[in-house]
Amino acid sequence: MNQIFNDKVDVIRPPITYPKAAVQWARGTKQVVRWDTKDIPPQRNSTTGLILLGRVMNDSENLDIDHPLASRFSISSGQQTVMVPDNITCGDNYIVVLFGDSGNRSPEFQIL
Repeated sequence: MNQIFNDKVDVIRPPITYPKAAVQWARGTKQVVRWDTKDIPPQRNSTTGLILLGRVMNDSENLDIDHPLASRFSISSGQQTVMVPDNITCGDNYIVVLFGDSGNRSPEFQIL
């Protein structure tokens, strides 16, 4: 007989604090993505994350899942250095998305 568990599930969705709206990143530079860690429960400190670059067009995030900016870092660190790709088109509708258990996206910013 299967047993059903009613354990509370702690979903990690820390809000991104940087980049902010209207920030400008240059192609080919290192940048730091930051997020708020205050609501991460202690039992989830070892959760690893993934950061993807996206470009908002026609209400779609267009995430580049084939080329993560960073992966397998600790969500509890609150920040991760990433390299801005140098082979992308300039624009003012870029976002980064942080995945732990669920995704959380930044405001749109510019890549020059």
